[in-house]
Amino acid sequence: MDPVRNPYAPGAGQRPPELAGRDGELSAFDVVLERIAHGRPERSLVLTGLRGVGKTVLLNQLRSAAISRGWGTGKIEARPDQSLRRPVSSALHMALRELGPRHGDQESVAEVLGVVKAFAMRGQPAGSSGAPTKVRDRWQPGIDVPAATGRADSGDMEIDLVELLSDAAGVAADIGSGIALFIDEMQDVQPDDVSAICAACHELSQQGSPLIVVGAGLPHLPAVLSASKSYSERLFRYLRIDRLERDAADRALIAPAGREGVEFEQGALDALYDAADGYPYFVQAYGKVTWDVAASSPITAADVAMAAPVAEAELAVGFFGSRYDRATPAEREYMHAMAELGGPGGAAVLTSEVAVSLGRKPASLSPARDSLIKKGLVYSAERGQIAFTVPHFGRYLLRHPD
Repeated sequence: MDPVRNPYAPGAGQRPPELAGRDGELSAFDVVLERIAHGRPERSLVLTGLRGVGKTVLLNQLRSAAISRGWGTGKIEARPDQSLRRPVSSALHMALRELGPRHGDQESVAEVLGVVKAFAMRGQPAGSSGAPTKVRDRWQPGIDVPAATGRADSGDMEIDLVELLSDAAGVAADIGSGIALFIDEMQDVQPDDVSAICAACHELSQQGSPLIVVGAGLPHLPAVLSASKSYSERLFRYLRIDRLERDAADRALIAPAGREGVEFEQGALDALYDAADGYPYFVQAYGKVTWDVAASSPITAADVAMAAPVAEAELAVGFFGSRYDRATPAEREYMHAMAELGGPGGAAVLTSEVAVSLGRKPASLSPARDSLIKKGLVYSAERGQIAFTVPHFGRYLLRHPD
């Protein structure tokens, strides 16, 4: 098989050649866009799921759908150590640049850009003299209008974000369009900023403004939002992104290969589904290696058997190992205990059971657990429970005890 023609694409956020099994989510988003276009109220959207299920890919596809309808869009990736002021400002600047040329009153667009600039600049840290303390902090948002005063510049994130998004939505409403702000890794948004996002979405929904937030994050993201604002349960529409059903996983393999004139035997598809367990990233990873080792079409179960150890070795280094290496010895000890209790399936386990397994008091393990949560390696499935954010991570740890 020609490796140059290999159609499979395992990568972080990289769109697979066949986006299988996500038709329902795409159709639901089309309805959201249509309803907003007709002035109907709609909730913002939150995608949740484990690592490797394709949340970022789907987020990018939803953004493409919004762009195709003439919406202004911007996308950011949240980081736990970063305020949203700068990234949100950049994203909205991009969205307004897309919409601005279609607006009949360029002066009003410039006024809103001034609000965006004021929002961004208000977040700059200042020293005792009032000037930014470091060169890297003297950041300019690249907006060629003066910063507005008295709008989105109070310093209160909740007040400022509500004003900013309301003004931006007004530009979209003037031309019969909308704005969609996409936030990846949303569970990493700082607590004050989470509260501000919820408050802004709440206000915008009451106003019927054509601006929505589309977030993606780990399974505990709904709990993060709920802890910030109790009404967030009714504020967002939550979509759980999970592993692919068997027919979708098969289609993700068959369709790209078919375009290259290559077929799979049924036994090969059976073996690949068993290996990948329906997780989109694993489907691509095993599919890519299987293609490379296969001598000719049709691809057989024997080809999969030959490819599986190679694919597992690559995953052990790039997908699992890179995450494991970020953990401290205490955190690794905690994860190994989780793996032994949860088994190869990586089931959620009780934090009290982890403590018993390690012969420690639960309180003494809290720093390790909290650090693992911050690093995105585990999440609190329910109160008193903990689970891996990465599918098959328990299996990896059981195979690599050191």
